Amino acid sequence: MPKTFLSARWEDLIMANYAVDPEVLQPYLPKGVELDFFEGKTYVSLVGFMFRNTRLFGVPIPLLGTFEEINLRFYVKRRTENGYKRGVVFINETVPYPAVAWLANKLYKEHYTAIPTKHQILTNAQNRSLRYQWKTNNNWNHLQLNCSPIAVAMRENSIEEFIFEHYYGYTKVSDTKTLEYRVNHPRWQVFPVINCDISCNFKAMYGTDFEYLATQKPDSVIVANGSNVTVDWKRHSI
Repeated sequence: MPKTFLSARWEDLIMANYAVDPEVLQPYLPKGVELDFFEGKTYVSLVGFMFRNTRLFGVPIPLLGTFEEINLRFYVKRRTENGYKRGVVFINETVPYPAVAWLANKLYKEHYTAIPTKHQILTNAQNRSLRYQWKTNNNWNHLQLNCSPIAVAMRENSIEEFIFEHYYGYTKVSDTKTLEYRVNHPRWQVFPVINCDISCNFKAMYGTDFEYLATQKPDSVIVANGSNVTVDWKRHSI
């Protein structure tokens, strides 16, 4: 069996991070992991980014290798003999192609849906403008911002380090079964954010537990440059 399930380039990642009551996340928590806290708070992130040059088991996906993904995720950790593994759990992941969503759900037991998406990325010497859009209930939602065109290193022990330095994914297959997989990429750089605007129907996308976020401002918004990534095929059941 090949080691790598998926390889791609992830670019222009926007993370809008909301502090939430830990009790909201408990029903979504897979067996064997616990919530991860940053400075006493638990977070969900509304995420938009680009998938490029996507391959499954090393084979390019014809006509479907470049697309937007929108997701909502939260942060967990799993205790092992060698310390904690830090990872994420996805509430939902959205892509524009039904075939991609079907493959991810069938082969990797994830929670993908397919809806229309689009993006716009503009860069000049003074500014980078990023916009991700997705359509629900015949209305376009958006996650958009302006940021510096110059990337800088993530600060040690910062919120951006906490958000990005989670290298495992955990999937709740059932109340008694959790799958673990590793995502491999180098440490990313970030672009200082100038301003941000979000319009998201959280209820339609993610359910009533997250409906209230539509009227909340995120606690932080982060943009990363991204890199080539691989997702391991070998998965552990915990």
